[in-house]
Amino acid sequence: MRSPLIEFIDVKKSFGNNHVMQGVNLSIYEDEIMVVIGKSGSGKSVLLKHIIGLMQQDSGRVLFCGEEISSMSSKRRREFKRKFSYMFQENALFDSMNIYDNIALPLAETSMFSKQEIRKKVELRMEQLEIQGTSNKYPAQLSGGMKKRVALARALVTEPSIVLFDEPTTGLDPIRKNGVHAMIKSYQQMFGFTAVIVSHEIPDIFAISQRVAMLESGKIIFQGTAEEIVACDVSEVSSFLNGEGDFRDY
Repeated sequence: MRSPLIEFIDVKKSFGNNHVMQGVNLSIYEDEIMVVIGKSGSGKSVLLKHIIGLMQQDSGRVLFCGEEISSMSSKRRREFKRKFSYMFQENALFDSMNIYDNIALPLAETSMFSKQEIRKKVELRMEQLEIQGTSNKYPAQLSGGMKKRVALARALVTEPSIVLFDEPTTGLDPIRKNGVHAMIKSYQQMFGFTAVIVSHEIPDIFAISQRVAMLESGKIIFQGTAEEIVACDVSEVSSFLNGEGDFRDY
């Protein structure tokens, strides 16, 4: 049995009296698409931030290739963070910057690349995501679907090995949502990155996932394949998948 790329072991995190994670155990495997589902406010985005090291747990362990993230040296942590990219819920594109500069931003923020190297990398990603010709446009001039492509191009321009997606289809109609899912799946296969996706798009998101985890009451109450979660007889899981429950939960 292969070892997880990222592993949560009894992770707890609270904000005052709000106990968001109450002993989370989760395994994420290399080169797979892992989807994390759960009610609004259940802590899915907090979980993503623990993966990338933007938040630190109160107790428990978060491991990357068996190494505890919180124990990494400063140098090792910088190397670790360079392996990641984050696609935010609302794309987080800068309205005052054109598309080229938005995509180039993660590279320009470092001193590792010349302007020529940055241009080559940006133009390659724009070609691969079929957004050539938008370099001098601004986000407000693009459709919602095109903005998603730009956000993905920016996420991939650093050649990450792990990409975190926080509600990547927010604000899109059903057809464009499915298009974004297909895009993520296609480029995950093309570039070979590991993906962790927080999503409410049930059951559509299951079509592109290798593994699914459900966060409920501060714990992972299910992790397995899409086929296994659909067949799961745990009442909290089946109720959530069927859209049942108290409206105050959502």
